[in-house]
Amino acid sequence: MNAAADAVDREADRLTELDSPIGDADHGTNLRRGFTAVRQGLRDDQPSGPGPVLLLSGRLLVSKVGGASGPLYGTLLRRAGKALGDESAADGRQVAAALRIGVEAVGQLGGAVEGDKTMLDALFPALTALEEALESGEDLADALAAAGRAAAEGATATVPLRARRGRASYLGERSVGHEDPGAASSVLLVTALAEAVGAGE
Repeated sequence: MNAAADAVDREADRLTELDSPIGDADHGTNLRRGFTAVRQGLRDDQPSGPGPVLLLSGRLLVSKVGGASGPLYGTLLRRAGKALGDESAADGRQVAAALRIGVEAVGQLGGAVEGDKTMLDALFPALTALEEALESGEDLADALAAAGRAAAEGATATVPLRARRGRASYLGERSVGHEDPGAASSVLLVTALAEAVGAGE
């Protein structure tokens, strides 16, 4: 989560720029505020194990991030954290299963599916790449690196799409030609997870 906070802080202006033509021009600002709170909360409470870390992070994002991003990212992290439980560590299959639960919960909350020009267009390809890499025998670090690449490709693929959910959907055809900011920020989180796991191995 600290790596994610670093990435969001670094890319906040770009996220807000992406959000400007098809949203409220506050995606980067909102996420920066949320992840700053996450960083501080983790420092203060020092939860032990991946599940408690994600649960606390999710709660903080819900309380600190405005718009749809807080509830969506908060749901993702809290559902994944709940799935991981209180264990002190998790293997690749547990991580992938928990992330699937979290990502599917995001789709249910937002009423969106892949192809609607949302964060799911980065998250579902990332999840598929992660699961396939683990199934083929790759370790978690390499599998997450593949997930990061798939997320980036998925975010880029939102550019020609017409938004069917969220604030951008109100623009109709005018939403075409812009990368979805939620997909872009999802890339940062997946990549941060990959970097953190890779650095730890």
